[in-house]
Amino acid sequence: MTYLTKTAAIMALLATVACTDTTGGLFGGNGSDINGAGIGSIDEASLEYFQASIGSTVLFEVDQSSLSADTIATLNAQAVWLNTNSTVSILIEGHADEQGTREYNIALGSKRASSVRDYLVSQGVADSRISIVSYGKERPVAVCSNISCWSQNRRAVTIVNGGMGV
Repeated sequence: MTYLTKTAAIMALLATVACTDTTGGLFGGNGSDINGAGIGSIDEASLEYFQASIGSTVLFEVDQSSLSADTIATLNAQAVWLNTNSTVSILIEGHADEQGTREYNIALGSKRASSVRDYLVSQGVADSRISIVSYGKERPVAVCSNISCWSQNRRAVTIVNGGMGV
């Protein structure tokens, strides 16, 4: 390796470390800049935090409304956030892939939304704060006739719709 190549590799490594350092290395403590302002910090009570850090979508297997381990992990985080932000109401949308009849998929979307609602209620979120709706296969996020799209469309989406001016 030439001197120039080594230097370029070291500079790239240092740039990567500087950009990913969360210990405050280059900026001074706890991810703040030299003036103490947060860099990239998001208020944990905000809708932005809910969407970016917790996630609003959970996925389901084919013809299922049961909750997987990944789904439960996301719903646990949603429940904590919702219990902390007790003035917020939500709408849970149930969705299905394009396979099956419209009627079947509306019923399946409803079961998925109900499963999510029931789990959130079991974690202390007041049922009166939760509404559900099923769109069946009518609102896909991915449009194609194969498993890569279908798997994205088998979902329930938690929409924050009250108490935060949203």
